[in-house]
Amino acid sequence: MSTEKSIKLISDLCDAFGPSGCEDGVAELIKNEIFELCPSAAYDRMGNLIAVMRFGDVSAPDRRRIMISAHMDEVGFMITEIRKDGYLGFDTVGGISESVIAGRRVKIKKADGTLLSGVIASKAIHHKDKEERKKAVAVDKLFIDIGALDADDAAKHVRIGDFVTFDSEFYSFGEGMIKGKALDDRMGCAAMIEVMRRLSSDPVLENADVCFCFTVREEIGHSGARIAAYELRPQYAIVLETTAIADIADVKPAKRVADVGGGVVISVMDRSTIYDKELVKRTLDVACQNDIKSQVKRYVSGGNDAGHIHKTAEGAKVVTMSVPTRYLHSPACVASIDDYFAQRDLCEAMIRTLCKECKGDNV
Repeated sequence: MSTEKSIKLISDLCDAFGPSGCEDGVAELIKNEIFELCPSAAYDRMGNLIAVMRFGDVSAPDRRRIMISAHMDEVGFMITEIRKDGYLGFDTVGGISESVIAGRRVKIKKADGTLLSGVIASKAIHHKDKEERKKAVAVDKLFIDIGALDADDAAKHVRIGDFVTFDSEFYSFGEGMIKGKALDDRMGCAAMIEVMRRLSSDPVLENADVCFCFTVREEIGHSGARIAAYELRPQYAIVLETTAIADIADVKPAKRVADVGGGVVISVMDRSTIYDKELVKRTLDVACQNDIKSQVKRYVSGGNDAGHIHKTAEGAKVVTMSVPTRYLHSPACVASIDDYFAQRDLCEAMIRTLCKECKGDNV
């Protein structure tokens, strides 16, 4: 795919409405993209979309099973109250800093599936005292304004329990930079789609089932990846993610997780997983051998679906490949398209390596 087509794919996925628990629209977009590559792709009971591509002799006793995982959901909000004045109370879905919420445009998904515009608002700065101006406004002090006259008017359009996302335009800017509300983890989903296309056009793989899992509910910790891993029981798994970083001014080098433009980020340890050392080394070696720009995550932080996958059933050896992303879990996530390409290319290279070189449980 050309750079323009890759960016268009990421853009389409990012713009889709898909907070945790509402991934169906994103899933349908993905299913349409991969249908010709894997007509048997199907949903499990959790809502994960799983596409298994089978290579080589399907009856061979030593077939490898490799799971590739990226989550479809994004952070967002849920309506918890319709106030007498027509404003809407809400709570967060996933980890969102209070500092990035006030003043943002949002979209609310109505019962009929249409999207309603709104704005997150709070007390005006002119009405705040000196101490209030120093702090981010707490979520319970914020509200969503949909232009309703009163509670009855608001209730014509929304219900308690309706979900909400940031309303933020996707665009390219600078030297190969992209900005969108849901780069976490629609970039990982896009990379999986592109890898599936490449494997389909050049299926030079030994006996293996490569299981592409577009998972749900990662952002709230109740990950669908765990269910998928129990069902698939992979020997190996590759998790495609984003990682929050701090490559901005005045941050000490020791606190910088990774650098935008530095290539795909390989995790050694995070808050949910200590990664298999041999698999991490093999991944870095494959990146070097294929001239794919990579970097090691330099700070122990966060967690992802690997934390669920590596300890399911008999266990799996897992590696996480992340795109370094600024301003994560905000309406303006920023990443480098070259880092995305590095993630995509390394994922493909590692699939081919694992299919060729791995015997049983050994790298």
